[in-house]
Amino acid sequence: MAQLAEIILKFEGEGFLDEDSTRAGLILLGAFLASFLFIRTSARLMRSPKVSWWPGSVETEGGLHVHHLVFGIVLLLVAGFALALQPPSPWLEILAAGFGIGAGLTLDEYALWLHLEDVYWSEEGRRSVDAVVIAALVGGLLLMGFIPFGTDQGVIPILLSVLAALALSGIAIFKGKVVSGVTGMLIPLVSLVAAVRLAKPGSPWARRRYAAGSRKLARATARYARHTRRYQRFQDRLAGAPTTPAGSAEGGPESHGGPAG
Repeated sequence: MAQLAEIILKFEGEGFLDEDSTRAGLILLGAFLASFLFIRTSARLMRSPKVSWWPGSVETEGGLHVHHLVFGIVLLLVAGFALALQPPSPWLEILAAGFGIGAGLTLDEYALWLHLEDVYWSEEGRRSVDAVVIAALVGGLLLMGFIPFGTDQGVIPILLSVLAALALSGIAIFKGKVVSGVTGMLIPLVSLVAAVRLAKPGSPWARRRYAAGSRKLARATARYARHTRRYQRFQDRLAGAPTTPAGSAEGGPESHGGPAG
């Protein structure tokens, strides 16, 4: 609660955006979200037969589809190296925006570089939305100043705090709650709640500790079936519904991720 009060005072105080690092971080996060929403909307418009006027994918003369992931990686490298030189304003803000745009383009196709195949419009493609949600959540929390410990506590308390936060996050992830586990690295209370609640069916924790036909497994299955349906509705509204079932091969123009910038 004390940390939350400090953050509120920081936002209410004068000159919040006067700090270069805070201003650049806010611009980076905004550019990241804007680029993801733009490229995902672009891909959905390409997919729609009602919007034939929307530009198509970037392809070479030989017919090779150039994913926007490629442009995102290039932007990340250029902006990242330039940011390492610690440029003054306004170059700092410009490069931060470039880095954010590159991150949005890259994470929108996270599922592609995870599976090493074009799964943009398949069930596996939902992993890209997961990656964007986690990145935006962690970025926003860091920007707001959430950390699991204070720098004035001394070495031993800091070390114990870090180990406790990592332990709780590890249990949450082991229970299949990746978002809660990652968030818990900054807000340990989140991973604590996730750690004491039922594990997701199919998670390493459930496979080891929930026997087939047990009451715990039945409760976990019912609970996460409802959760999965709600989360998939959110994914479909945000990024479009998949057109191919999990595990099927991709092909054809609909598997393309859309124009790359």
